[in-house]
Amino acid sequence: MRINFELLDLRAFLAVIDHGGFHRAAEVLNLSQPALTRRVQALEATVGVPLLERTTRRVALTSAGRSFAPLARRLIGDLEESLLGIAGVGGRQGGQITLACVPTAVVYFLPEAIERFAAEFPRIRFRILDLSANDGLEAVRTGEAEFGINLVGSSDPDLTFTPLIEDPFVLACRSDHRLAKLTSVSWKDLQGEPLIGVSRASGNRLTLENALAGAKVQLDFQYEVNHLATSLGLVERGLGVSVLPKMATPSDHPVIVTKPIKAPVVRRTIGLVERRTSRLSPAAKKFRDMLVEHLNP
Repeated sequence: MRINFELLDLRAFLAVIDHGGFHRAAEVLNLSQPALTRRVQALEATVGVPLLERTTRRVALTSAGRSFAPLARRLIGDLEESLLGIAGVGGRQGGQITLACVPTAVVYFLPEAIERFAAEFPRIRFRILDLSANDGLEAVRTGEAEFGINLVGSSDPDLTFTPLIEDPFVLACRSDHRLAKLTSVSWKDLQGEPLIGVSRASGNRLTLENALAGAKVQLDFQYEVNHLATSLGLVERGLGVSVLPKMATPSDHPVIVTKPIKAPVVRRTIGLVERRTSRLSPAAKKFRDMLVEHLNP
């Protein structure tokens, strides 16, 4: 097979993936939608198979597209790496980094890391997919995201997990609650309290229940929510108390206070998820390394 496609064909294909469709991708690349479509069709003609499934509502990768996407990113990454090696080009280098992050990371420590990175590489754009733990792992596995910041590792042999932060679970309650007077609480102190927790589909809930099962502690949640921020709203209204990661709690709140929970202390691990056999683009690798340095000074 004769390789006969242009760099912009690859960028068009990846832009459609990264931006969820042809309309937004065309805007980002400053192309008309027909021109973008022709670019993708030319690439598909070269590889000999459809890479995208198009419907009236969405665009999705075909099986061949899922295999080809990491290769396309690597080809562009190799070119960018060569350009970054040329004196003076690095500071002007453009591009995009796509991350799949649990919402806690997006809110509490990712912005500062991005701010530091943007000061050195102002032309690098970020696309942040704030997803649940399971969806974030899938985004990395399929190549939709270059790497992820997640709560847990994965049994998938194609993914690696590098721990970054240990985040303990704490009690959140109103300042006028009886438990607010204690320096720390035990799990037994929570018995009889109306508990507010995230749903069983959450990685936080899974981490918590797995840890407490070994200690023979069972929690009875009266309220279940999908987002940690929602549980704080219920706590503020006095509907109950919540057990949630310390990183997700407000540091200075007029009504809500937090208390460490002991016997046992339960922690979740936040770390980097990457595809084992895929090499990051130069920009993504620089940001990954900066992120590791930022969180482990």
